[in-house]
Amino acid sequence: MRIRPSLTAGLAAALAVPLLTLAAPAAHAAGTGVRINEVESSGGSPGDWVELTNTGTATVSLAGWVIKDNDDDHAFVIGSGVSLAPGGYLAVDVESAYGLGSSDSVRLYEPGGALADSYSWSSHASSTYGRCPNGTGGFVATTAATKNAPNACPPPPPATWPGGSAVANADASNAFGENLSGLSYESASVVWAVRNGAGTLYRLTPSGSTWQKANTYTLRYANGSGDPDAEGVVVTPDGIMVATERDNSKSGTSLQKILRYNPSGSTVSAAAEWNLTADLPSAAANSGLEAITWVPDTALVAAGFRDEHTGGSYSPASYANHGTGLYFVGAEATGTVYAYALNLSGTGYTRVAAFPSGLAAVMDLEYEPSTGRLWATCDDTCSGRSTTLTVGAQGRFTATATYNRPSGMSNYNNEGLAFSPVCSGGTKQVLWADDSNDGSHALRSGTLSC
Repeated sequence: MRIRPSLTAGLAAALAVPLLTLAAPAAHAAGTGVRINEVESSGGSPGDWVELTNTGTATVSLAGWVIKDNDDDHAFVIGSGVSLAPGGYLAVDVESAYGLGSSDSVRLYEPGGALADSYSWSSHASSTYGRCPNGTGGFVATTAATKNAPNACPPPPPATWPGGSAVANADASNAFGENLSGLSYESASVVWAVRNGAGTLYRLTPSGSTWQKANTYTLRYANGSGDPDAEGVVVTPDGIMVATERDNSKSGTSLQKILRYNPSGSTVSAAAEWNLTADLPSAAANSGLEAITWVPDTALVAAGFRDEHTGGSYSPASYANHGTGLYFVGAEATGTVYAYALNLSGTGYTRVAAFPSGLAAVMDLEYEPSTGRLWATCDDTCSGRSTTLTVGAQGRFTATATYNRPSGMSNYNNEGLAFSPVCSGGTKQVLWADDSNDGSHALRSGTLSC
């Protein structure tokens, strides 16, 4: 369930009041920022509905607003006491007043009769019609109905990988074997990697053109037991954070946690852990959290990131003891990304946002500070494609580009992606982790344009 800004009154007040006639004005009234955002004309629940969103900066009372189809005798009037907060969503079930046809229109009128927005179509959508980006873009066929939530926009057509086409093996033969997963650069000369079975953390250093194990740590939960299925890793000012989807010693049960480690010795127990299982949608034991990255508060505030928990602009002061940034985790099964403020003094957390990655599945996340882009990547399920997401006009991360894997790399089962923080000659090194150890290699390198 995605968190959205609450309405200032219950939807029960939004009752249909039939109107006999209401003449359509000649001009649009664009002052309030309320727009039609999504339309369900066939097979909705409980029937046809029209979703509104508020692209403005102030809460708008919707009392007396009217939604019509292409017939002036078909009108739904929103009742008293209903308001829409900035960035909020309100799905109005117009089925109680009229049904939307396969070739029809939706028209939104302000109480004084001014036409605020409209959209027409010539056939039912396979899912719904929605604005992409939300509230501001044109209408397209969405990939799924998302009533009272951000639209599921189709990803942009894939483009050529924005770097070199060549990819080389970056490890010795069978250096890691199978199950190498997440990657994270600490510096140009130190990379951290995790293995999901058995749960292992590696500190890697370069040796010529390849990377080798400098340190190996067997991972345990905070109580010293278990075998965390380590899928993602990120180095942050708070420590080394690992995303896990289950305890391998109880492999049939989903256990979606973020674990913090301060590596020392050969076996290391988590210094802290946050169990997100209850807050995330139910997932199969091997289809949960697969990816993790960290985005600093300064970058989020500068980009105008929206806090879906508070309903306003993100304010770091809202979350005590959360450090200096938010953690973004990716769900393998759905391709959804979730942002969390973690209480670093305990085990508490707050979900700040959730949004689609533009991919069917997420295997790793990587924040690129130099561009402000959030990268999501998929494995051979998606032909090794990646998307880049940026904070849009409504303060939400939206997929702005989709990239194919480099043409010189086969469709490997890549579950890790990381970028070097250092550019040289206009490019920086990219590493991929191949969970299947194809051709006896689990680590490969390429380049990304700076």
